[in-house]
Amino acid sequence: MKRLYLRLGTVVVVAVSAALGTTSALAASALDKVHLQTDWIPSGEHAMYFAGWEKGFWKDEGIDIKITRGYGSGDTVIKVAAGAADFGVADIGALIAAKQRTNVPVKTIMQLYTHSPHSLFVLKSSGITNFKSLEGKRIGITPGNAHKYYFPSVAERSGTDPNKIVWINTDGAAMAALLIAKRIDAAPFFSMHHYYQNKAAMRSGEEIVVLPFEKVGFTIYSTSIITSDKMLNSNPDLVKRFLRATQRSFKWANDNQLEACKLHRKKNPLVDLDDCLGSMRATVKFVFNDHSKSTGLGKIDDARLAFTYKTIAAAQKLDPKWDPHQAIDISHVPSN
Repeated sequence: MKRLYLRLGTVVVVAVSAALGTTSALAASALDKVHLQTDWIPSGEHAMYFAGWEKGFWKDEGIDIKITRGYGSGDTVIKVAAGAADFGVADIGALIAAKQRTNVPVKTIMQLYTHSPHSLFVLKSSGITNFKSLEGKRIGITPGNAHKYYFPSVAERSGTDPNKIVWINTDGAAMAALLIAKRIDAAPFFSMHHYYQNKAAMRSGEEIVVLPFEKVGFTIYSTSIITSDKMLNSNPDLVKRFLRATQRSFKWANDNQLEACKLHRKKNPLVDLDDCLGSMRATVKFVFNDHSKSTGLGKIDDARLAFTYKTIAAAQKLDPKWDPHQAIDISHVPSN
């Protein structure tokens, strides 16, 4: 009898274990699988997403997320439109241009950067201290780079003659090295990339100074979260849950920057901790500021949107009468 009892007990334990395993499998399969593609390589600029992934913020919303790097905003827009990614991180300017030209079935669903991080990097030793002093100098550029498209507006606001600027076509990967070697006088970068680029300059006895476009009033919307019209129409609940997790990730990362970067490195070990922190500290200023306080995190102000579109339309030669609201649906952004 004793032996029989033990055997029965074993059967019960096995049956319970099997039942628990089945429940766990069902719980895992119940999560919505979501692919988020960023706009570029996973620097500290993207620590909020990867830290939120590690913290399980999307899982708490019933989402099994996968995050992959992007290859520029234009590529991310194309991937989301084609269904190769469910959500994306992309510049609203790239989306607006694609929407007007080809009616790409994608919309901005959450505005992240309230103003553009476009800037030019120069060496302190060059004596260049403002945009006016760039006249007669050489600026490196890559084909299609938005810095060149936007520069006429920056030049107008800073009293700079754009016809006196010499643009040098350059390999993007070599841009910083060419600047440090003084083969070009200025290089286009997002301002949050200053920390790690300046580290390289300091090893050569130089120092990089940032000339941000925003300093002359070039305050256009920039990076945003995008998704397809199909996702918006077929699964609005998933969109809401995804955005709740995104907001939570950004807020938590802003309050816990060191821990966020440590978690970011778990997913991206090639990123140095100090580089992550340097980029992230600069990035959150584009997200959490007076403008986002007044509009709400992820929301859009019509006056700034109008200025953004006017600037983009002039730079990209788009129809000035086109309504940029056609590229935007922020109705699912949670209230702060």
